Amino acid sequence: MPAASTPPDETERLQMLRSLDLLDTEEEEVFDRVTRLVSRLLNVPIALFSLVDDNRQWFKSRIGLEARETPREQAFCGHALLQDRPLVVPDASNDARFADNPLVTGAPNIRFYAGVPIRTSGGLAIGTLCAIDAQARVLTADELCIMIDLADIVQKEVQYRERLAVAGRHALRSEAVLSASEARFRSIFDLASIGIALVGPSGGWISVNDSLCRTIGYSPEELQRLTFQDVTHPDDLDLDLDLLRKLRAGELDQYQLEKRYIRKDGGVVWVNLNVSKKLNERGEIEYFISVIKDISAQKDAERALNALHADLEARVAERTRELHERGLELRSVIENANDAYIGLDEAGAVTVWNRAAEQTFGYSALEAVGRPLETLIIPAALGGAHRDGMLRYLTSGNSEVLGKRIEVPAVRKDGSALTVELRMNVLDLHGRKTFSAFLHDISERKQDEARREYESRHDMLTGLLNRRALLETLPIAQLRAARNGKSMALLFIDLDGFKAVNDDFGHDAGDTVLRAVAARLQEVVRKTDSVFRLAGDEFTVLLESMSDTYGDARQVAHKIIAELGHPVAIDGAAAQVGASIGVAVFTPGASAGPEDLIKEADRQMYEAKRAGKGTVFPQPE
Repeated sequence: MPAASTPPDETERLQMLRSLDLLDTEEEEVFDRVTRLVSRLLNVPIALFSLVDDNRQWFKSRIGLEARETPREQAFCGHALLQDRPLVVPDASNDARFADNPLVTGAPNIRFYAGVPIRTSGGLAIGTLCAIDAQARVLTADELCIMIDLADIVQKEVQYRERLAVAGRHALRSEAVLSASEARFRSIFDLASIGIALVGPSGGWISVNDSLCRTIGYSPEELQRLTFQDVTHPDDLDLDLDLLRKLRAGELDQYQLEKRYIRKDGGVVWVNLNVSKKLNERGEIEYFISVIKDISAQKDAERALNALHADLEARVAERTRELHERGLELRSVIENANDAYIGLDEAGAVTVWNRAAEQTFGYSALEAVGRPLETLIIPAALGGAHRDGMLRYLTSGNSEVLGKRIEVPAVRKDGSALTVELRMNVLDLHGRKTFSAFLHDISERKQDEARREYESRHDMLTGLLNRRALLETLPIAQLRAARNGKSMALLFIDLDGFKAVNDDFGHDAGDTVLRAVAARLQEVVRKTDSVFRLAGDEFTVLLESMSDTYGDARQVAHKIIAELGHPVAIDGAAAQVGASIGVAVFTPGASAGPEDLIKEADRQMYEAKRAGKGTVFPQPE
């Protein structure tokens, strides 16, 4: 894990940081509000205002993290301090600087990180405002602007503290100073690129920023004579008021919705609204904090796209009607189609059943037409879902199936199961809906896919998992070991005397011995352990959730040696092999990768061979 280099102005930077009287102090609302906004607006579980000392990073404000500090050598923020622009890490597990960082390989399992340096008036970086997620993600341009705007709020407060420090006023600030700081905090909101407002309990605008005024076309003075109810579109007001009621009652901590405001000029603007509440010392609502983002452009794009889709659907419907009017021609095409074609009425009863449907499902058209589809080809367990889906579409127009190509299970007349690829559409003919479905039997393809997947991960002689499966399983097992705090071990097994079996009895006998070895290995280990055949007479066993690092592994290894020592019956004769076993142990927090474990277990196996075969290495000390 490469630690961040030390800034060239480190001494001056640390002196300034300590003079600000921020380290090891109580949480402050002026900073906590900003980290809460970062968490909500960027939808991340962790948001921090981090200060980087000489040997640690300490969190002045934190959302979603219990720890108050971490070592500096693990700090992502140490890297952010060295940059003139924000540091964004989309996936830390794929970044050479952070892939083996304990904060990435263990709790809180950082994948995404974005940090904006916080600087003093002289440009010294003392810390960062950062957003963290356990999922990899890409930061959009709008989200980055939000991070920079909010970091600017924190930075201006820090620079204000700096001016107080330079003036020699290091004492605890009085209530009046704190109130003034909060007033400055609110005024700085005017610089944000999104609308922010403080709204009174009755809905009146207490304080608004310039971005909000530009969005809805009113001046601050005009808005202060109105309530949010006055400028909310009537069709959206009831939903907004209902969510506000739940927020007041404590049923919600905050709420978010898309709504419309009516601008001063009479126009309508769509916004994304996020509302939280600020309580006073008596637990009463002092005011609401509203964050308003203009999404009119997004809504315009959606409307244009919907109009395009509607136009395309209208054209398709028109063409479909034309084809329907050519009745005989269409029926001929359907009847001779390679895929099964089924027509349904609004009640779900079959109206059309072509020749391919007869061949695919075993019912004649005479047997099928008029019967509900669910009684013919839909598995009994899915019949209810089919009926509910039909009812939902007929009552609401919503469907998860129509217009898509999906794979679904089906059943034939004789009860045998198959998998079909379904394409279903709906037609509105003379005010009544009819459904048309093409179904293609893909059972053989699915079986081939399953067989290829099985063969790619299994040894065909013994049925055991193969080397590819081992390389896929090991990283997952290591993560599981790191999560549950228990060790795991890899046993590398090489058969002793196997060449003599091939020489004396032939290769068919050798195959018999290998299958017997595979069966015995599976009998010796636990159900939770895994057995693999690598190649030839080499096998591995993966042991998980061990309480003792080497003791448990050696005990299992000796059981394996004893079990494999029993003769294998071959055409009235008996073949006997032994085993030499190497052990590699992975403990939580270790940095060894899958290939490292395999190489170490292989090396220990050769040590066991040199020691006289039939032994386990490493030996107890």
